[in-house]
Amino acid sequence: MRSPVDAARIHRLMRELGRRAEGPGQIYLVGGASALLQGWRSSTVDVDLKLDPEPAGIFEAIARLKTTLDVNIELAAPDQFIPVLPDWRERSAFIDRYGEVEFFHYDFRAQALAKLARGHDRDLGDVRAILQLGLVSREDLAEAFESIRSRLIRFPSLDAAAFEKRVRGFLEADDG
Repeated sequence: MRSPVDAARIHRLMRELGRRAEGPGQIYLVGGASALLQGWRSSTVDVDLKLDPEPAGIFEAIARLKTTLDVNIELAAPDQFIPVLPDWRERSAFIDRYGEVEFFHYDFRAQALAKLARGHDRDLGDVRAILQLGLVSREDLAEAFESIRSRLIRFPSLDAAAFEKRVRGFLEADDG
C-alpha cells in the first residue's frame, strides 16, 4: 500500500509527467487530486487522471513515477460512471502547463454528479465543498444533470431513478 498523497506530491507528479512526456497532450485531474489542489482535503490515496489527448510516452512515465514518487495513479474519470457532459472540456479548469502537457481539473459539474451517483458520505462532503467553494452552482449542477438524464440508460449499473432522487434531494437541501 502506498502512502497518502498531499498537494506537494501532486504538483511534483504534474511537473515530472510534463517533463517525461514525449509530446503534447492534456491531463485532467479528478477526485482527490482536485480536492487537494482546491484545498478541501489534505490527502488522498489515489491520483485519478484522464488523458485526452494522451501525451506520447505518458504510460511509461506513469509506470516509473508510481514507484519513484510512491503514488497510486489510476485512470478514472466521471465519464466512466455517468454520461459524458457535452462541454466538459470547455468547463474543465486549467491548472498549469509543464513541458508540452497541460493540466486541468476535470469539469467540476461532472465530478460532482459522479460523486452523487456513487453517494458515499465522503463523496457527498466533496460535493458540498465543490458548491461552497463556488466551483459550480446548484443551477449548473441541475442543468448538467438534465443534459445527461436521457442517456443514463446507457449505464446499466447505475440506478437512474435513485441517482435522480439523490441529485434532486441534494440540490434542494439547505446544507447542500
